[in-house]
Amino acid sequence: MQPVFRFAPSPNGHLHLGHAFSALINARMAAEKGGRFLIRIEDIDTSRCTDSLVADCLDDLAWLGLAWEEPVLRQSTQFARYRAAADDLAARGLAFRCTCTRGDIQKAAGENPPRDPDGAILYPGTCRHGGAGGGPHALRLDCRAGIATLSGPLEWRETGEGAEQSIPADPSIWGDVVLIRKDVPASYHLAVALDDAMQGVTHVVRGRDLHAATAIHRLLQSLLGLPAPVYHHHALILDEEGRKLSKSSLSTPLRQLRAEGVTAIEIRRHLGF
Repeated sequence: MQPVFRFAPSPNGHLHLGHAFSALINARMAAEKGGRFLIRIEDIDTSRCTDSLVADCLDDLAWLGLAWEEPVLRQSTQFARYRAAADDLAARGLAFRCTCTRGDIQKAAGENPPRDPDGAILYPGTCRHGGAGGGPHALRLDCRAGIATLSGPLEWRETGEGAEQSIPADPSIWGDVVLIRKDVPASYHLAVALDDAMQGVTHVVRGRDLHAATAIHRLLQSLLGLPAPVYHHHALILDEEGRKLSKSSLSTPLRQLRAEGVTAIEIRRHLGF
């Protein structure tokens, strides 16, 4: 089987050096293994991920000297498929409707509640057993019910620390994650698991900030009968204060560096390529 790699940015802002680093690693690893290199646009939030930002994203990647297979998959074209998978889980008793707001969750969780790896309060299970009323609602995975269907412990294959190793996956640390959001007809966790399988991705290469998320992705893969790729979580590009680069912290975008006269060769050299 030919290896398949993908770089999957979310264009809710412009790409920065951290994105460039991840894209270049994916392209290099694909070339080293004689594999395919794909770009996937993770634009489920259609209010923030505009056509203009998508075009700028692809332009920046081409400027860096990257080449990828066409067509580029946009997740915003796949909502029906995501909904069908979520509905399948619900029909099997593995997902439930939830009308809770963030305020409801915080109130029900009480003081010093347990939190997931991203720092969000773990969902306290308010609607898990049919408590959801009418009106706007999300669809959540019943994590405990999903884990109960497994025939053995979950794990994933990881190469980010050098030699391939098996990493135990504990999806319970995420609780009942959202599969379909109230305001967006999908969630990152569901969409990424489905699209990696549909596109035949064999190697998921992404930043270490997503290492913990692999546990919930492995659970979804198991529940939906999807193959498990090999994972490689690479180091992050940090700013002068030791923080990871991000759009939310207004990290300098590639487009600004380009406008200031920085060349693609200089960017690649700076990032070790």
